[in-house]
This record gives sequence, structure tokens and C-alpha cells, in this order.
Amino acid sequence: MKIDIPDFSKSKVLVVGDIMLDRYWHGPTSRISPEAPVPVVNIQATEERPGGAGNVALNISDLGAKATVLGWVGDDEPASVLERQLAARNVDCRFLSVSEHATVTKLRIISRHQQLIRLDFEDGFAAAEHDRLLKVYTRLVAEHDLVVLSDYGKGTLADTANLIRLAREAGKPVLVDPKGADFTRYRQATAITPNQAEFEAVAGVCVNENDLTIKGQRLMETLMLDALLITRSEKGMLLLRKNREPLQLSTHAREVFDVTGAGDTVIAVLAASLAAGLEFEDATSLANLAAGIVVGKLGTATASVRELQSAMLSHESLRRGVVEFDELLELVKIARAAGERIVMTNGCFDILHAGHAAYLSQARALGDRLIVAVNDDASVKRLKGPERPVNPLMQRMAVLSALESVDWVVSFAQDTPAEIIEHIAPDVLVKGGDYSMDRVVGADSVKQRGGEVVILPYLDGCSTTSIINAIRKTV
Repeated sequence: MKIDIPDFSKSKVLVVGDIMLDRYWHGPTSRISPEAPVPVVNIQATEERPGGAGNVALNISDLGAKATVLGWVGDDEPASVLERQLAARNVDCRFLSVSEHATVTKLRIISRHQQLIRLDFEDGFAAAEHDRLLKVYTRLVAEHDLVVLSDYGKGTLADTANLIRLAREAGKPVLVDPKGADFTRYRQATAITPNQAEFEAVAGVCVNENDLTIKGQRLMETLMLDALLITRSEKGMLLLRKNREPLQLSTHAREVFDVTGAGDTVIAVLAASLAAGLEFEDATSLANLAAGIVVGKLGTATASVRELQSAMLSHESLRRGVVEFDELLELVKIARAAGERIVMTNGCFDILHAGHAAYLSQARALGDRLIVAVNDDASVKRLKGPERPVNPLMQRMAVLSALESVDWVVSFAQDTPAEIIEHIAPDVLVKGGDYSMDRVVGADSVKQRGGEVVILPYLDGCSTTSIINAIRKTV
């Protein structure tokens, strides 16, 4: 499935749920305590990150979408840290402070990139004034495209039914990251996103893929959901929708380093993508890609658009070979967005020889993608005479596209490639050693955009003209 990355700046997502502060203490371990059989960690660095609903909002904001987070915190130092960190990354914080409760804080001790222990500091907010939250929530729902309920069982979502009802009445989709064994609390949400363990705790153990699908469809009908997304760790994800075929996605994780916060990333990317106009299947594919990124990081983390673009290139290789100009522009856009350096050259390439092969290999080494623009047959005749080209356009392009060094081959009909160079705007424009810098068409355009123009040497004794002349002498 081709994954499209939307314009997330169009998305406005309201996140409501349990807001937490994740603290990490890092240090080496080299001995066992004489007081008890436990390792002694020499703390050398500390780190603080938003967790829970705060991490969901952060994931959304880091994609470039507008994120607002609503939830309970204490009147304490962790709340101040959270607000400062989230605001610094463009999250709109609508914290409701309760002085008699502590902000939920989790302290993890990390040594050699391994979590040794987690210490939780929390009172929970089940007894908080939920009418106060509902009043703020009702106003905020109207200002956003979609609502995410991030449930960590700390009490913020004690009145989940009303939160879902108010959002649906306002015509806003509601996505829920569930908690606990009672999923009836999430009835009539648009979708819920349990992991497989959470799902099986409610629906029963699934003995195979078919059993998982059947029980998932049954739960979806019981809860009157539009969709059910089950995250399955190393097995990927399963998306179920009404009147649609199940969508099974394999994992994109290269290496699982830490699954902390992966569920936050999944629902965040899903929400931002849906709010930006993607269909559920495409949004799920993008969320799956993001999950593969964050599990390769330590602790709660986010996936940026650049990382998604790079991962997309890695897992869904861009088509190489002969392309039409419009398709080339799209391919270049994707490659450039992923940080790739675009190299371009042009010519007739009538009879491909060793000089061409060496030249194109050197050109490719100057960047990540090499484009070869080829004169069509009519323009070759105008430039070289009525007896040229020896090989027609499609044959010349087919041979070029077979070279390992060449990514894309495109034709042009003009006598010069000035127009195509202007549209592609390569990072590097390359020509052969028989050209001087002042004769390179498009050089000024490339330089004005901050690009580079490179003259590469041809191999001595290699030219199409010399090959043709040698053939003529033998006949």
C-alpha cells in the first residue's frame, strides 16, 4: 500500500486524558549493593519528558498539526515542567489544577540503555470535579476536527460516555486509547486502539488470525464502533472496519529498543492523519510506520515528518527507471522531503559506451538520486544531423535505466534542457568534460537556488562519434 503523507498543518486535534511526567535517571552499573542483591546505579544524567496524554499531544504537534491537551494536574513542580515543555513544542495546554492531588509522575532508572526499575508517584484524579472538565471540553470540541481520549486509568476519563457523546453530537470523530477490562465505557466512539493483550483481556484469548478477526468484529459491533485497530507489537497491526475487508499490516520496526509510548504515537499519527483528510486505511499505514520509528528510540518519543518520509522511502522503494515528467516531479518531491540530494545530467546518449558508464557512476556518487534527461529523436536530429540518432529514444532510455547508477530517465523535446532543469531544480547539475562552465545550460538557475554545477571528465578515446566512425571504416 502506498502511504501518502498529508499536510498535517490542516489538522486540529483535541487530546483529553491522563497527563503524566516521565522522568529518566541514567547512569552506569558496575557492582551489586552490599545491602541487598540489587545493582548500584551511579546517576550521571537526568531527563524529563511529557507522558500519557501529554505525549500523545506532543506526537501530534511534532507532525506540524495543532494539538491541544486537556486534563488534570497537581499544583506542583511536575505540572510546571510539563506545561513548559509542551508549550515550547507548540502544544496548547489546558491543564486543570487540583491542589490536593499530585501530578502523575513516573521515574525510570536506566543503565546501559536498559530500564532497571520504575517508580510511580500518583494519587489519581477519579474524585476530581468532572463537571468542570466537561465545561471546558465542550467549548474546545467545537474548535477542533477530532478528539483523542488517552486513558491510562488515572481518573481523568471517569466520565468517558459523556465525552464521547458530546463529541459525536458535535460531529467530531473520537479515537480512544483504552485501558482496563471494561470497554463498554467507550461505546459509540469512532474507533479504539487496544494492543492485543488489552483486546484479549476483554474479548478472550485468540488462537489464530481468524479468531482475532472474528472476535474483533464482534466487539466492534457490540460497542457500535466504526473501526477497531489492534496493535500487535512484532506482528504489526490489524484494522477492522464495518463492511470492509480486514487490513493486516506487518511491523516496520527494524529493531525494538523500547516500546514505551508506542501506543501514544500510533493514536497520535492516526488522529492527525484522519483530521488531515486521509482515509482510515492510509492513516493506519502511516501510524504503523511511525510505530516502527519510535520503538527504535529510548523512552517516550515522537516521529517527525522527516522520519516518516525517510522510513517510507526505506520500506516502499520509489519506482526507478523510465518515467513521465509529471511522475518525476512527484518522485523528486518525495525524495527531497526525505533529505535526499538530487543530481541531474542530460544528453543524447545515442550509443552508450564505457565513457558514459564511468561518467554516470561518478555523477551518482555526488548525491542520493541521479536523473538523466534525454533528448528526444527530433531534437537529436536538429543537434547532430539527419543521420542521428542511431538508436531511437525508447531504446536509449531503456539502456540508461538498466544502469545501477541511474535512478530516473526522462525525455525532453526542446533543444536544451533549460526548462526541465528549472522545474526539477537539482541540487547538483553535472556535465561532461567537453563542456566549459559558461556553456552548461541551466547552470545559472541551479546556482541561484544554492545548487552546485560540476564538470566531470570523460574517458579518453570514448565518444559516440568515434564509435560511429570506426563502424563506418569496417563496412
